[in-house]
Amino acid sequence: MALRALIFDVDGTLADTERDGHRVAFNAAFVEAGLDWHWDPALYGHLLAVSGGKERIRHFLATSGAGRAGRAGLTDIDGLIATLHAAKTRHYTAMLATGAIPLRAGVARLLCEARAAGLRLAIATTTSPENVSALLSRSLAPDAASWFETIAAGDVVPAKKPAPDIYELALAELRLPAAECLAIEDSENGIRASRGAGLRTVVTVNDYTRGQDFTGAVSVLDGLGEPGSPARVLAGAEPRRGYVTVDDLTNWR
Repeated sequence: MALRALIFDVDGTLADTERDGHRVAFNAAFVEAGLDWHWDPALYGHLLAVSGGKERIRHFLATSGAGRAGRAGLTDIDGLIATLHAAKTRHYTAMLATGAIPLRAGVARLLCEARAAGLRLAIATTTSPENVSALLSRSLAPDAASWFETIAAGDVVPAKKPAPDIYELALAELRLPAAECLAIEDSENGIRASRGAGLRTVVTVNDYTRGQDFTGAVSVLDGLGEPGSPARVLAGAEPRRGYVTVDDLTNWR
């Protein structure tokens, strides 16, 4: 079947948002709440095995932070998680407003090429809609959210990645079969979700995901690449020009 739509993950795929974006914003939220928690880069790398910011906080509390929460007089765990996550989102969007989190190389180019080719665009992510809109408007264009026909984001499905729910929702809203779409992801949880929904998937790794299992990927690269700055292929199909184009995505099987 012909390729008709691209479905993008956000965090780690469109931009390297995790280490120097979400992690920093989480730590600012902890300070604001008077907590002595600090997620250093190594700890945050482990926490990324859990999809979703609120779920990440809950996992941290369950495995290492519950005692400290109790000593701080924080007995309403659900309320604590909601408060911390709201504060984290506020700090994160403020960072985006300063331009501190640019898109990964090749992302803007490929999006523009896809639009010119008439491909439909969608997003399937575990992050919040507010985070998605802020990243798109600050890093692409003020109206960039409108480039995407559907933005399936946050807590709108029963289970987050690696469950396929968010991709299945995106496909339903696009009203397209998986065979006519392709996902672009960065993590093992992401490809498990996309492949679970039947989607061909291209993976662009980052420092946190480089050593993960990407079984079933059409291609695994260190990025999308740019003219004069080729992508490095780690496994699978190679881009014909050294950087990923719509022609590559159309022809890769």
